[in-house]
This record gives sequence, structure tokens and C-alpha cells, in this order.
Amino acid sequence: MFKITEYTVEKIRDPYGILPGERYEFMLDLEVDEDDELYQEEGVRLRVVYMKENDSSRIVKYEFLIAASNHYLDMEMEEEEEQAVDAFCKEQLEMPIEE
Repeated sequence: MFKITEYTVEKIRDPYGILPGERYEFMLDLEVDEDDELYQEEGVRLRVVYMKENDSSRIVKYEFLIAASNHYLDMEMEEEEEQAVDAFCKEQLEMPIEE
């Protein structure tokens, strides 16, 4: 399990109105234990594309990145991690977003 230490969020613009709902990109800086297979000395970041439509919201896509270089890490979240990230994103969207 990892801990979210910092984050940024931006609304993804859809100028053509093709995608239903609203999309947001979260960049989460993570603290990962050294004995975890996800651990990287340079740090780990999680990019999350999150959708909000009416009363529902969900993770559309996510990817782990090496923080120093933004290189992709081929890893998947465990179910409890995904639930925690989903809850975190949902909570942040309930607060006003600076544009």
C-alpha cells in the first residue's frame, strides 16, 4: 500500500463534446515502502484520469510513473489501493477546483 503525499488536478477540456460527463487528470505523488515492488528510488507518481457524470464517478484510466523521469511503470493497483484512490479523487472533486 502507498500513501498520497501531494497531488494536482486539472479538468480535461473536451472542445467537441464527444465524451460524456467531465474528465479530470490527477497527478498523485506517492510514498511507497522500500520493500514494496512498486518502490523506485527516484519516487513514484500515479496519473489518474477520473470521470464524473451526474451522481456517478469512477477511474477511467491510471498509470504509474517514475517521478524523476515520468517513465511508465508496468504495474497495476491492488483492489484496496484502487478503492482508496477512487475515494481520494471523489473527495477532492467535492472541493472547488482552481482553474
